[in-house]
Amino acid sequence: MTRYPIPSKAYAYFREAILTEQQVVCTYDGRPRELCPHIIGHNKSGEEVVLAWQFAGESSGRLPQWRCLRLANVGEISLRQERWHEGSSHRTEQTCVSAIDLDINVHVRKRR
Repeated sequence: MTRYPIPSKAYAYFREAILTEQQVVCTYDGRPRELCPHIIGHNKSGEEVVLAWQFAGESSGRLPQWRCLRLANVGEISLRQERWHEGSSHRTEQTCVSAIDLDINVHVRKRR
């Protein structure tokens, strides 16, 4: 089992957002983003990452869309209680998070 360092503050915020189904408002690479995180953990390089559905804010591409965010590049994070947004179903297996810590569909919703 791979051991990871103590999670960053960004990781803690995104994890809480998944557990409570709250939206995240933040900046990523200097751009404002509004998203709903679905899966959090680490990528193959051991970096903290989150797979999130970005529904508003700025983007280099069309919105809404799935985003794989490296949490080291996230700043100005806040959570808000608004309508949860779901992305369209995955046609391919996600490759963003290789070591999954928390998946909203497996660890949160199946417990209800």
